Amino acid sequence: MNKQLSSLLHQEMTRKEFLTTLGFGLATVCGLGGLLHFLTNKQSSLHQGSLMNGYGSSVYGGRQ
Repeated sequence: MNKQLSSLLHQEMTRKEFLTTLGFGLATVCGLGGLLHFLTNKQSSLHQGSLMNGYGSSVYGGRQ
């Protein structure tokens, strides 16, 4: 493992190859499913949070 990492770090590559390798590494570490979930639900969770957490959103303080 250490030998493979060392050979990868010493390999010359273009910027495009570097970004591709970095993207695959990130997808491997985080998991492709988790990455897609993060990218697709980031904006929608911001809107839902403001609607769901306001006054009257719980049983104790809201309309029934």
